[in-house]
Amino acid sequence: MTTHIEVRPGEGSEGPRRLFADPGLPDRIFRGVARSGGGFVLAVMLLVGGFLLYRAWQALSRAGWSFLTTETWEPDAGRFGIAAVLVGTVLIALVAILVAVPLAVGGALYISEYAPPRIRQTLIGVVDLMAAVPSVVYGLWGLFFFQNQVLGTARWISTYFGWIPFFAVDGADPRDPLANATVYASSTLIAGIVVALMVAPIVCSVMREVFSQAPVGEREGSYALGATRWGMIRSVVLPFGKGGMIGGTMLGLGRALGETIGVYLVISPIFDIQWHVLQSGTSSISSLIALRYGEASEFGMSALMAAGLALFLMTLVVNFAASSIVARSRSGAASE
Repeated sequence: MTTHIEVRPGEGSEGPRRLFADPGLPDRIFRGVARSGGGFVLAVMLLVGGFLLYRAWQALSRAGWSFLTTETWEPDAGRFGIAAVLVGTVLIALVAILVAVPLAVGGALYISEYAPPRIRQTLIGVVDLMAAVPSVVYGLWGLFFFQNQVLGTARWISTYFGWIPFFAVDGADPRDPLANATVYASSTLIAGIVVALMVAPIVCSVMREVFSQAPVGEREGSYALGATRWGMIRSVVLPFGKGGMIGGTMLGLGRALGETIGVYLVISPIFDIQWHVLQSGTSSISSLIALRYGEASEFGMSALMAAGLALFLMTLVVNFAASSIVARSRSGAASE
């Protein structure tokens, strides 16, 4: 970029001067390519939303606002809505985030601040590899291995914390040691933990990258003032990485809301609002679409498109909220 100092005729050398920047051909080309890319992404997003709205209009025009409050999913009988799957989607995503974020923060801090240089690259590679594992692998692992391992923990939580409505389980008898444990299988908790293992590597990668960019001068200044390593992390690294932590968490939430195969393999689908996270049976919007896509009639397909439109809008709101929060608390702002 070339910068010129433009002096208007009649203005003396002591008067105010105006700066004129000539961007030059390379900068103009780069600006045009960047604008075209951004516009293309926005156009694709609008086309996807428009397509979903067009295909869903038949079902939405018949169901109206009851589409958001009806639990039953029988589109061909005229009784359908996403209340149950919407609640299941949100609960599974919340459980996943509650489990994934502490794991991601701990992993990112260890890799960026504590891990010896010899094994740091190995750990980074392992985390990136976990993020690349297909979700069907996590789903099969959760179905055939993890579910049996977590039933005892779910029963313990229900026994001692069942007075909290979310942890109550209908039909469970904590006084009977031989009681059937299937009431705890295929629950929101198990699906949420499986999704958390898919989300945690992505969140960890974002946070690790942000933590590693904390200013070296401020790190050394903190040590010079007598801070311990944890004190330096609390006063420099965490404030610097605040925006990245929020952005990574919201990115993971968006992934958790839309996860399909991993949830579909683990859960036992029901179409009633299930607030009890330890109890068998739940559902999500994406798993509903995967479950009913093959057998749907033309009207049933329109109803599934309406469910997909609801998921699309929900994810869009989450991403816009994340962008707004990150913009207001960008990394490094608190440490400047």
